[in-house]
Amino acid sequence: MKRIVFVAVLLISAHLIAQSSSAPASSSNPKVRAITGFVRINTESYQTQIASALVVLRKAKAEFESAGYEVETVRVTTQPLAELVGGIPEDQALAFLKKLDDLSVKENFIPNVGPAMLHDSDDPATMHLLERALSTLPNIEASSIIADGEGIHWKTIQRTAELVQYVSEHSPRSQGTFNFTATAMLKPYSPFFPGSYHTGEGQQFAIGFEGANVVRDVFAKDKGKYDDAVADLTAALTKHASVADTIGKKVAKETSWNFLGVDPTPAPLGDVSIGAAIEAYTGGKFGSPGTMTAARIITEAVKAVPVTQVGYSGLMVPVMEDKLLAQRWAESTYNMDSLLAYSAVCGTGLDTIPLPGDVSLGQMKRIFSDVAVLAVKWNKPLSARLQPVLGKKPGDRTDFKDPYLFNTTVHALP
Repeated sequence: MKRIVFVAVLLISAHLIAQSSSAPASSSNPKVRAITGFVRINTESYQTQIASALVVLRKAKAEFESAGYEVETVRVTTQPLAELVGGIPEDQALAFLKKLDDLSVKENFIPNVGPAMLHDSDDPATMHLLERALSTLPNIEASSIIADGEGIHWKTIQRTAELVQYVSEHSPRSQGTFNFTATAMLKPYSPFFPGSYHTGEGQQFAIGFEGANVVRDVFAKDKGKYDDAVADLTAALTKHASVADTIGKKVAKETSWNFLGVDPTPAPLGDVSIGAAIEAYTGGKFGSPGTMTAARIITEAVKAVPVTQVGYSGLMVPVMEDKLLAQRWAESTYNMDSLLAYSAVCGTGLDTIPLPGDVSLGQMKRIFSDVAVLAVKWNKPLSARLQPVLGKKPGDRTDFKDPYLFNTTVHALP
């Protein structure tokens, strides 16, 4: 029966695209958070190479807008940083990254240079370059990989903690850490940043939604009804993912690019709150009993969406990107241990976590280690985006100046 429902939804969605060439944006549709292109560039021809990529990505953007969807960002992920600037002196490499950062503003895309350490045996010198870039360039995003199918990257964990400490101490308002995450068991080609990366030849793209409002609508209707919520949320997410799948295949057919799939994770942002969605199901504050059950429902529904999936394909709980989650963090209704517990049934680990400015390297290493261990144990993608704030102590409030970060209270670490 479920397969029949899914096929019907797919057919209806395809029909809607065919009929919507001039459709206005619908308030009930989720935003398309990211149309992400994967490219391989060089320091000589990067402008032409990125311009060619943007032609394809903007074509996809126009298709979504014609179908009634607002597109929030177009993004470009390059080959890993060490490959991108291999053999170039550090100062010259930083100057190149500055040019790439400037180009992203001019052409209105978000740039990601992938992991500075892809393997535990990689030269950690690239992490020093990334420290400087994240501390001075406002748009470049990047990551490190702290666990993969070969196990936990203990050397990378050490170097990642050092990088986060450095960037928190050298970037304005400690804000550079927002553009960096450590990932564990995340496969290539995620459309979501900062963990996105690829190691291929490029000319590929993937799509991710900002769909917390879809979850909220379903949970408000199916409050406390597990089976109904799973079925209804699966159908609702499938409706939009199938639109993306159809558009992606259409653009791929009309270009030389390959469409890799959709990350159906219902990402939140601001008032489009996954925290509010979960509270609609539980009837209590985020972190109260039932929160893990709601997290499981979301993940089960996401995994059941019948399109080719990439990236996290689970649940995102970014503390400071979601206005209600930031408020609940200040109220101490949940903490890092809560998020790690929820990550056992969902994802994405620890995201935009405010920390005291004097957090030690040892404390951060242990946090990154916990995320890596959990990801390897359950063979699932998790990430850790930690944000120590220079000069802030437990009880203080963060003072980030970013439209995508909502300030909250810094708590003491155990």
